[in-house]
Amino acid sequence: MKTRLLSALFAVMLLASCGSTKTMTNDLATSLPITTSIDLTKVENDKVPVTINPGRFDIDNITYRLPKVVQGTYAISNFGKYIDDFKAYDYKGHELSAVKTDDNTWTIANAKQLDKITYLVNDTFDMEEEGGIGKEQPFSPSGTNIEPDDYVLNLHGFIGYFDSLKNNQYKLDVTAPSDFVRSSALQETGSTKSSDGKTITTNYFAPRYFDITDNPMMYGKLSVEEFKVGDIKIVLSVYSPNKLHSAQSLKPAMFKMMEAQKAFLGAINSTPRYDIFLYLSDGSEKAPKGFGALEHHKSTMVVMPENDTEEDLAEGMIDVVSHEFFHIVTPLSVHSEDVHYFDYNNPTFSKHLWMYEGVTEYFATLFQVNQGLVSEDEFFAKIMDKIERSLQLDDTMSFTVMSENVIDKPYSDQYLNVYQKGALIGMCIDILMREESNGRRGVLSLMKELSNKYGVNKPFEDDKLIDEITAMTYPSIGEFLKTHVEGTTPIDYTEFFNKVGLEFGEDKIETNFILNGVTLIIAGNPQFGTIFFTEAVKDNSFWNDLGVQSGDIIKNINGTDLTMQNANNILQQVFQWKPGQDIEVKLNRKGEDIVIKTTTVQSYTKGKVLKAKADATKQQIDLREAWLKG
Repeated sequence: MKTRLLSALFAVMLLASCGSTKTMTNDLATSLPITTSIDLTKVENDKVPVTINPGRFDIDNITYRLPKVVQGTYAISNFGKYIDDFKAYDYKGHELSAVKTDDNTWTIANAKQLDKITYLVNDTFDMEEEGGIGKEQPFSPSGTNIEPDDYVLNLHGFIGYFDSLKNNQYKLDVTAPSDFVRSSALQETGSTKSSDGKTITTNYFAPRYFDITDNPMMYGKLSVEEFKVGDIKIVLSVYSPNKLHSAQSLKPAMFKMMEAQKAFLGAINSTPRYDIFLYLSDGSEKAPKGFGALEHHKSTMVVMPENDTEEDLAEGMIDVVSHEFFHIVTPLSVHSEDVHYFDYNNPTFSKHLWMYEGVTEYFATLFQVNQGLVSEDEFFAKIMDKIERSLQLDDTMSFTVMSENVIDKPYSDQYLNVYQKGALIGMCIDILMREESNGRRGVLSLMKELSNKYGVNKPFEDDKLIDEITAMTYPSIGEFLKTHVEGTTPIDYTEFFNKVGLEFGEDKIETNFILNGVTLIIAGNPQFGTIFFTEAVKDNSFWNDLGVQSGDIIKNINGTDLTMQNANNILQQVFQWKPGQDIEVKLNRKGEDIVIKTTTVQSYTKGKVLKAKADATKQQIDLREAWLKG
């Protein structure tokens, strides 16, 4: 999973201002596929009907569940809360007793007589709270959408499982209007058009329940583009409610990015096809609010703001999708038993989020400088940003303890550090390995070796991974992991940057109209429903030069009143302002209204920078070259 950090920052700003291997059994008399159907032509009151036909049971009582947690989200979603009118029927059409025992679970008596289950599914996008993250609601890219011209079918929101039948095959029929574009990562086995030609039922096959959860779909008024990167077919599907963007407009940026990723990865290739599903949120009341992406083995589901410029959307997609694509290395190819035998309703979590999310995020940052998509200075600025963001979180918390307890407080509050300190952990391991091997080995070669040893179908033992990595690499790597990943000792980044001839310094740095570096210059007062500039505004050259003061309340931006309810959407727009835009902002200062009407210019603040040492040795420069370009 990759969250778009700004969504999380604004949500925090507005609020804070006031393992063991599992075994499977089979309760069915036969191992016939579980037959399921979703009918998009019979939606009523924004609810989709679903039918589940499991075949015959040979026991009296069975349990059916929707997931509490889905893989890659590290948070509680409770998809069962979105199910209505759950009913079970026998072979004579009579209703059987079905009791809901918790948010996600139904028990059915007289299961030997069970013919089918039916229920209605509400979509999650309509019910999201502001922020779109946490609050025991699905993270938007794992959610569902039911609208006349677009359906986001993250199938774990529509189809559940019987406790002991997660390894059974599934057959899925999806019925939809014949003019809908269909885009799916799930294996298609056929289709049938209705006699009047108005609907098409498409047939899909899933080897087990995991494949239901791992293969999202989009149906509706989509634009779709296909292209090849090496021997991988990429399918890009885009829904833009106001037709501001399309798969065609995004294709060049996605092709360039994924071509560079493939060149960076080299021989690692775990899929012949990769799907990118992009839902663009128009910021309306029922639109999704959690921007980012959720990875799958062969695809990623992305939610981004529609009002992004083409340039900003392409930049955001490179940041988010590159991260998700690198998940084909870990945890998809290299993962623990907790991941491999995932329990959707009583999950246990691996200790190694530093690897799953951290190393993945590091690759998504490193490959850009490695392949010449960004300059070294731009790369150093990204690393500096991660250091500063990581230091705003708990720098002494054991990463393995946090990972293992990630859905519980206080650890859940530190989850965002997997993209900050987690990536920096990957960087430190990379530099150490380059130093130990005279530049020949790095963290990418380590992941390739782990992938060769394990792979998609063979999990590692969670408690043994660090010892295995130590044996495969060098004692210094084991010492680093035990001290800074298992342990609570903060990393001294100066030590690692010195190895590659870099140092910290102070300088004027470019910033935007919401942040000073990584520090928000606004805050909210939920009691009065106001949003105001903080003391930090004096260090933002744009606002300071205009005379904006600490405590100034922001009343209106470009003709729209700013409220706690629309702040996430409006401030996202401000974050995306570029120099040269005409703006009008209305403030209130101690009861007096002030109007600022101007054209934006580049804003600056003072901050810490990472830069090359003037007196770096040849050895340091050579190691830096191996690190960045090796």
